[in-house]
Amino acid sequence: MSELQPIKPKNFWERPEGITGTLFLAAIVLGGGFLLYQALPTLIALAQNTLYLAGLLAALGALIYVVLDPKMRNLIWYIYKSVMRWITGIFVQIDPIGILKSYIEDLKDNLRKMNGQISNLKGQMYKLNEMIKQNQRTIQSNLGLASKAKETGKEAIMVLQARKAGRLQESNMKLEDLYKRMEVLYRVLTKMYENSEIMLEDLSDQVVVKEQEYKAIKASHSAIRSAQAILSGNSDQKYMYDMALEAMADDVGKKVGEMERFMDMSKNFMDSIDLQNGVFEEEGLAMLEKWEKEGVSMLLGGEKNKIVAKANNPSDVLDLNAPVQVPSKVERGGNQYDSFFEH
Repeated sequence: MSELQPIKPKNFWERPEGITGTLFLAAIVLGGGFLLYQALPTLIALAQNTLYLAGLLAALGALIYVVLDPKMRNLIWYIYKSVMRWITGIFVQIDPIGILKSYIEDLKDNLRKMNGQISNLKGQMYKLNEMIKQNQRTIQSNLGLASKAKETGKEAIMVLQARKAGRLQESNMKLEDLYKRMEVLYRVLTKMYENSEIMLEDLSDQVVVKEQEYKAIKASHSAIRSAQAILSGNSDQKYMYDMALEAMADDVGKKVGEMERFMDMSKNFMDSIDLQNGVFEEEGLAMLEKWEKEGVSMLLGGEKNKIVAKANNPSDVLDLNAPVQVPSKVERGGNQYDSFFEH
């Protein structure tokens, strides 16, 4: 299984409720500025009265206290985030358990499609390999006929057979290069399939367990208890659990997205190949070569470069009949998402 990427949870402004929070904050600032401008003459008049001035100073002192006191600032920030999250949840699916369940369905669907792509690719590779071998046999036959023609002094036939052999040799070089690219594609797809099977199993197990834990946390959660925890300098349990689930959902989302992008690219690549006529579009090859040179894959991790190297190593012969190996939980060291909840 690929190594996990560093966990980097999104901050408030990067999540869906952050957009809502930005809009509300802008409205508060603009609205507050407008109201202050409208109330300025009244405030000046009130300040001229000693009693009213004392009240204004007390209100200002309370505001300064809130701004300077870390606990009060955290409490207000927590309330603001909670309200924005509640408002956003009315219009957008932000329940992390619900999002993870939808990813499970996406993964199942993608694995089914990927399995079909692997089978199709394997069939095309068998055909291409047979075509290369047939061309090699024809090349040897043409060279043999050219040699006999030379011995018998038939110059024209010798040139004709030699040219045929040369054209086939040139064609085979292109086909062999295509086979190497298809081998990269096959190795990557099978490894992605293996890693995605593992991710689906780990994700399904986690959702069953975490859904029960999440229900228990929500049942014991209350706004007053959260406020008390924040004022005492502790973290709100439900908020921390939400963040862990969201980090997990974000990790899965990125990997599912990468999986789908690679499947689209591989489909476009395969659609550009016409083995019947021995032609293929250079654009398809260029797309795959570009992917090979790009950065580390989230789904493959450090295995990406090893896979590409294996495909380009003549001594590492690919066995198309080898089954996809999915290591057991014990072999891979438990559930890959356990670390998201260690805090």
